Amino acid sequence: MVEHGDIRVVHRGGSKINFRDPVISHDSRLLLCASGECVKVFSTSTEECVHDLRGHTGLVTGLLLKPSNHLQVYSCSADGTVRLWDFTDGILIKTYVIGCPIYSIYASANHVGVIFVVTTTPSDRGSELFQLVAAHLPQSGDQLVEARELSAVIVDVSSNPAAIAFGKEGEFIASAKRLQLEVYFFKKQKSYRFFLKEDNKKGGRNTFTCVACHPTDDCIATGHEDGKIRLWRNFNQKKEYTYSTLHWHHNAVSSLCFTPEGTNLLSGGVESVLVQWRYNQESQKDFLPRLGGAITHINVSPDGALFCTSHSDNKITIIQSCVKVSAVIQGLVQGDSVKTDLMVDPRSKALVLNGKPGHLQFYSLQRDKLLYNLDIVQQEYIHEEGLQQFEVVKAAFNASGNWLATVEERQQKAAELELNLKLWEFDEQTQSFVLNTTISAPHEARITAMSFCLAADSQTTVLVSTSKDRHFKAWQLNAAAHTEDEGPSWSCEFVGAYHGLVPECCCFSADGSLLAVSFQEVVTVWSPSTWELLTTLSQPPGAVRDLCFGRLSCSKYLLGTTGNNLLCCWNLLTCSLEWSTVMDISLLLADPLSEDMAAFCCQDGCTDLFVFKPNEPRPLFSHKAVCSGKVARAVFAPREEMLESCVESSQWLNRSQLYFLTQYMDLMTFSTKAEEEQLMASSKQLVIDDSVAMTPFCLLLGKHRRQQENEDPLSSLTAERTPLPQGSAAIKELLQTPAHVLPSTSFLCSMFVRSLLISVTDSREEDKQVKEEMESEKEEEDSEGEMESSTSRPEAAAQGGQASESVAPPLTRAQVRELRRVKKLDHSWLSDILHT
Repeated sequence: MVEHGDIRVVHRGGSKINFRDPVISHDSRLLLCASGECVKVFSTSTEECVHDLRGHTGLVTGLLLKPSNHLQVYSCSADGTVRLWDFTDGILIKTYVIGCPIYSIYASANHVGVIFVVTTTPSDRGSELFQLVAAHLPQSGDQLVEARELSAVIVDVSSNPAAIAFGKEGEFIASAKRLQLEVYFFKKQKSYRFFLKEDNKKGGRNTFTCVACHPTDDCIATGHEDGKIRLWRNFNQKKEYTYSTLHWHHNAVSSLCFTPEGTNLLSGGVESVLVQWRYNQESQKDFLPRLGGAITHINVSPDGALFCTSHSDNKITIIQSCVKVSAVIQGLVQGDSVKTDLMVDPRSKALVLNGKPGHLQFYSLQRDKLLYNLDIVQQEYIHEEGLQQFEVVKAAFNASGNWLATVEERQQKAAELELNLKLWEFDEQTQSFVLNTTISAPHEARITAMSFCLAADSQTTVLVSTSKDRHFKAWQLNAAAHTEDEGPSWSCEFVGAYHGLVPECCCFSADGSLLAVSFQEVVTVWSPSTWELLTTLSQPPGAVRDLCFGRLSCSKYLLGTTGNNLLCCWNLLTCSLEWSTVMDISLLLADPLSEDMAAFCCQDGCTDLFVFKPNEPRPLFSHKAVCSGKVARAVFAPREEMLESCVESSQWLNRSQLYFLTQYMDLMTFSTKAEEEQLMASSKQLVIDDSVAMTPFCLLLGKHRRQQENEDPLSSLTAERTPLPQGSAAIKELLQTPAHVLPSTSFLCSMFVRSLLISVTDSREEDKQVKEEMESEKEEEDSEGEMESSTSRPEAAAQGGQASESVAPPLTRAQVRELRRVKKLDHSWLSDILHT
C-alpha cells in the first residue's frame, strides 16, 4: 500500500470569500479578501482576480492595510504568522512569527510599528478565552522575523472581529462581548466597562453583535441581536455615559461601519438591505435592498468612493457611494447541504452543484470563479421560515453535455409529494441551457437515482430514473418532427421492475451496452437495446447503495457497496463475485479517464481515502484522515493539461483531479508537491531586467531593436530604423491583455507611439534616390542581359580550365545596391585635398 507521501489535501477552489472583512485599496481600484489559505486581489471595475497571495499554511483570518504605506497589506493566519505584502505586485515582503494562532488583526496610524492581534489565552475553566495583544514589530532586514515583544491590552474579548474597533485617531479601542462594552484608553491606560440587561421590558435581546467607532467624534455605535443600534457618548466617564437608539432591522445587526468623514453610518443584517444612516440626522436614511444573501460584513474604501458588503451566499457586492451596485464578486455558493451530486459539465469543464435556492451553479475550478446560475425551479423564492418550496434534488449530464436532466420536488405538510423531471437542451446561440421538456409526476414516489447513457458513439440519448415506487423508467430522446416549429422531445420508452423490490441506484457501462440496477440486495443487469434482463447478481445480505462499472481494461468488472459495510466486485464475464472486503464506504466513484477508482471510508469520526484498480488486490494510494466527519460528495474533474508524474503514489492524479465536499461544505482537493511549487512560482511577480527572457512588454519597449543593432551593425547602413511589423506579438498582446493588468495608459502611451513613428530625415530626397536607383537597375539589367549571351562561351571555356580554383561567392542585392550608391558619390573633395 502506497502512503500519501508528497500529496496533501488543500483548498484549491471555492473557498469562502466572505469569511472576513474585505479591504479596499486607497485608490478604490483593488479589493482584497481572505480566501482559505490565500489572499485574493480583485479589480473593483472588472471583477477579475489580479493576484493570488499565497504563503500561509493555515486559514487566513484577517486583512489590514498598513497605515504608513497604502500599497502594503498585513494578513494574519491560524498558522501563527503575520505577513506583509505588496498587493499591487503580489510580492511577499516580510513574515512576522507570532507563535500562536491569530484570529483577527487591527492597527492605528498613531501606533507606529505596533499591530494588535486577537489570540487565545489559557483558561482554568476548560473553555477557550481570547485576548487582544499588542505585538511590536522589530525593524529588521530579514524576511523572516520573530515578534517576541507581546503585551496584553484587553484580557477577555470576543473572537468575532466585528466586535473590536479603534476609536477617534487611535485614542481608544472598544470591545464588545455578550452584554458588556469595554473601552480602553491608551493615554490613561484604563478601561471603562458598560453593561446591559439580557432582555428589556419588550422582550428585546440586548446581546452585542458588532462595534464601530466614529473617525473624528467620541461616539461608539454598537449592533445588537434584537436589531437595534446604540450610539454611545460620554463613555470616558463611568457614570455619565449616554446612548441613543436606532431601530430598523428586525433581526440581529451583523455589521456596522462609518464612512471616512463620519457623515454616514452603514448597517446590515439578514434582511440583505444596506441601510445608510445620516450621522446626527438619524431620521434620514437610505436603503439598498435585495442584495442577495444575508449581509455579514460592511467596509468602506479609505477615500469613501466605494462601499463593499459580504454576504452569506459567498458573495461580495461593490457599491458606489451614491448607493448603487457597481460590481459583484461571486464565489462558490455553499449552502447547508448539497442535494445533487458534484458534477462536471462536459462542455465548460465547470463544477456543477446546488447554488441559490432553486438554481444550479456552474463554477470554474481553473479560474476559481462562478460562471453563471441556471434557474431550474423558475419561481420566486420566498424567505419565510417553515415554508416548503421546490428544491433541486437530482441532476445529470449526458456524455456530450448537450442535455441536462434535473429533478425538483416539494413536500407540503399533509399533502402529496410534488415531482417534476425537466430536460434541458444546450442552446449554441445563448450559450446556456433552455428548457425542452417538463414531465410532471414522472414517478409516484421520490426518485432515488438518475443516470444518462454516457457512451460517446450511442445512436440514441437515453435517461434512466429509479424511484421508491418500485419501478425504474427509461426516457428516450425522440428525433425532431418534420415541422420547423417543433424540436426534439422526450418520452418514456420502458418501465422495469423486479419482484416488487425498491430500486436504489443505477449505472450504465462505459460503452452503453449494459445497465445495472440494484433492487435492495439484488443487482440486475439489463440490455438497453432490447430492455431484456440479462442476469442477476447476488451478494451477502445488505442493500446495495452504490454501483460503479470499471473503465478501459477493467470494464468487465462491476463494483458495489452494501449497507453491511462490504465492497463487492463482480466479474461480468463469469457472472460471479470476484472478490469482496469489509469497508465502511460512504462514497464510491470511478475516474472516467482511467481504470482508477476512489473509495471514501468513514472510520473513528474521520474519512480515509483509498485509490485502487478493480483487477489489483493492492491499493495504489491511501490517505488517512483526509477530513473529519463523512465526505458528502466527490467528483473526478479532467485536467486541462495532463501531469507527467512518474511517482507511483501520484500517477492516479495525472489525468484527473479529485475534488470532494466535507460535512462543513468545504471544497477540497488533492495536490502534489510539484503542483504546489508550480503555483507558488507562478504567483511571484519578478522585476524584469536584462537577464529575464523576452516578453511582449520587453518587445514593446524596444529592447529587441537594440539587440538587433548590436548583432548586425551593417544593417544600419541600409535602413535607419527597423519598422515594427503590423501584426507583431507585442501589439496583439497589448490589445488583448485585460486593462486591469496593464500599467497606466500615460506610462505606455509615449513609448508605444514613439515605436510606431518613422524618422523624417529628408524623406523626399530618399524617395528621389530610390526612383533613380530603380531606373539605373533596369538599365544595367538590360545591358547585363546583352553581355551574358556574348560571354557565355568564353566563360564556359574558362570554367573548364579553372575548375580547381575556388569561385567567389555572388553578391547579394543589398550589397550590389550599396556598391552602386558608393559609385555615384561625389569624390571631388578628396582630389582637391590631394592636389593641395
